[in-house]
Amino acid sequence: MANFTLTAKSPLSGVAREYDGVSIAEITGKAIVSIAIPDGGEKKLATAITKSYQTDMPKVGLSSVSFDGKTQFLGMQKDQMFAVFDYDGDDAVLHVADRLKSAGYFTNQSDSWAMLAVSGPESRTALMRICSLDLDKDTFVEGAVVRTVMEHLGVIIFRSQADCFLIFTTRSTAQSLLHAVETSISNIL
Repeated sequence: MANFTLTAKSPLSGVAREYDGVSIAEITGKAIVSIAIPDGGEKKLATAITKSYQTDMPKVGLSSVSFDGKTQFLGMQKDQMFAVFDYDGDDAVLHVADRLKSAGYFTNQSDSWAMLAVSGPESRTALMRICSLDLDKDTFVEGAVVRTVMEHLGVIIFRSQADCFLIFTTRSTAQSLLHAVETSISNIL
């Protein structure tokens, strides 16, 4: 019998690069759990989130953060949000379901997405070249989140801090996203 082991590998192999005014880094060690709101269950889920995480359920296009700063809730669309938190394991759904009980429907999305942080004073300039959204600081405010297209790739952009954007893309398009972002950065320098 063959003696081998499987080793997990992140979609972007832990890339971290510094440019003049822009940094990029793959974010790993996070779980992404999709939370769907049952029909007529918005109030029950909102109450469960407030009780368990001491934060409000986010509105579509915005985010909220738990009292301890460890869980970010992203308002993805009507009746759906993502919970993003530090986690290294394969039972992330249980982590959320234990706290929210039957208030929602939970699906582990962790291995389906790659996350790339683009940060620094020139991050917005680099991203605006390849994204049709208005990323102006007064329009795409801190905590904003949206699904969009960036260089033909479906992405989620989340403005996590003043000059930091987290970009989620499907695992299969991670290398293409990295290439698009790096090309854009090289064109502004």
